[in-house]
Amino acid sequence: GIKNGQTPFGAVIVKDDIIIAQTHNRVFSNTDITAHAEMVAIKEACKNIDSIDLSGATIYTTCEPCPMCFGAIHWAKIDKIIYGANIKDAKNSGFSELSISNKKMKKLGESRVVIIKNILKKECKELFTLWSKNKDSKTY
Repeated sequence: GIKNGQTPFGAVIVKDDIIIAQTHNRVFSNTDITAHAEMVAIKEACKNIDSIDLSGATIYTTCEPCPMCFGAIHWAKIDKIIYGANIKDAKNSGFSELSISNKKMKKLGESRVVIIKNILKKECKELFTLWSKNKDSKTY
């Protein structure tokens, strides 16, 4: 994603030990503000298994999902979110994030999704640093 002028966000969805979607943020390439890595991955996963029910799946993301993506994860019935960097890290890199954590979204929405945070956090934050060094990097 970063090499192609996209932002430092990626997502992988695994179900039954099989990768059913693997993608990155496509906001700029698709000219679509909703084309976050998680949203694109959910669409691809649903298409790949021909179902909108992703029960039993885990989504791995480089950064804590935003509220929009958390909502999609909840509605797709994904069991678990595992992420590295957090929303504050994205905001500190210049992204216009809504400062609502997944923990708060889970509580507000009474979601059953399991949240595991800070996995490979240092490496995920390094993606923001790498991305910010590109003179053509853009935020939204």
